[in-house]
Amino acid sequence: MANLSFLDEEISELKSQGLFNTIRTIGSAQDAWIDVDGKKVLNMCANNYLGFANHDELKNAAKEAIDKYGVGPAAVRSIAGTMTLHNELEQKLADFKGVEAAISFQSGFNSNVATVPTIMGPDDVIFSDELNHASIIDACRLTKAKTVRFSHCSAASLEEKLKEFTNARRKLVITDGVFSMDGDIAPLPELVEVAQKYDAMVMVDDAHGEGVMGNSGRGIVDHFGLHGKVDIEIGTMSKAFGVVGGYVSGKKKIVDYLRQRARPFLFSSAATPADVAACIKAVDILTASGELVEKLWQNSQYFQTKLIQAGFDIGVTVTPITPVMIGDPSKAKAFSKSLFDNGVFGMAISFPTVPKGKDRIRVMNSATHSTKDLDFAVDVFLKVGKDLGVVF
Repeated sequence: MANLSFLDEEISELKSQGLFNTIRTIGSAQDAWIDVDGKKVLNMCANNYLGFANHDELKNAAKEAIDKYGVGPAAVRSIAGTMTLHNELEQKLADFKGVEAAISFQSGFNSNVATVPTIMGPDDVIFSDELNHASIIDACRLTKAKTVRFSHCSAASLEEKLKEFTNARRKLVITDGVFSMDGDIAPLPELVEVAQKYDAMVMVDDAHGEGVMGNSGRGIVDHFGLHGKVDIEIGTMSKAFGVVGGYVSGKKKIVDYLRQRARPFLFSSAATPADVAACIKAVDILTASGELVEKLWQNSQYFQTKLIQAGFDIGVTVTPITPVMIGDPSKAKAFSKSLFDNGVFGMAISFPTVPKGKDRIRVMNSATHSTKDLDFAVDVFLKVGKDLGVVF
């Protein structure tokens, strides 16, 4: 067998830098209060924005789908794995997003990896925001296209880069809609305007905008009223929608081509009936009402105001994502541990997920939290913050 001693050195180095991640284990359904490592704690770090992960209607839909379709499709979509449920979900997603068509994948990560390498090749140029998600970065690497990073959320920087590659065969501008670590949003109208000027396609990964931004959670394109001006929207079903999976929505010709050539569609088994049925129910609920989205934003504004008043730095967020900035990996880990000891589950985030020196507790509230829950969280944050010298 190979000598794996180098891994001992790598792991030891991570631990010495305070970057070794001890992964906690959840023993209950995702909700406002959950069981973590055998302890009941207030959940302030899951992406369950709307509470769909333990929603009765979604659970019932999943159970009914198992009774009718079984537990798995047993095939890839292109051979024998496409069920009526998959087609129903894709049609409802397209209607919800106000686009021509949609195609679903096994995850949001797969949706990016499926799309970018399928439409871009060695003779093309991709323009990517410097803080884009890892799945976008990996998708760009698979294309063999030239990838050019532009300054975060800067249309001026994008234009400078586009000017250098006017003769490229194809040009694609990619940005997150909502940036998952800082909670800021892309200046999409300005980016679209610049892209159109240089005949570049626009792709938005709206993983943290779906179910959060726009009318009833229709996303950042809807938020800015840019329907028909963004070529590709990537979404996930694992955050606000509470289940698992991802999708691509936009022009029908793009979706048709992905069905023919996207590798995760062709070579990985389809999503399970239970998951797809639960996703359909989530879309149905949001199509009927934006009440849960409104509750999410009410909770976010209340919680963030309280944190600021308590003296915490929450960065530049304009969304429910709430980064409590710490700035040191060891102190961030100590902060997370003390939160947990006092009944609040909030994980430390450090390099490489965020730049060095930008360590934080990434806090996520949801529509399931009560005002009493949020007050409890603020009180615990304040106690820990004072103990560790983060606030005074």
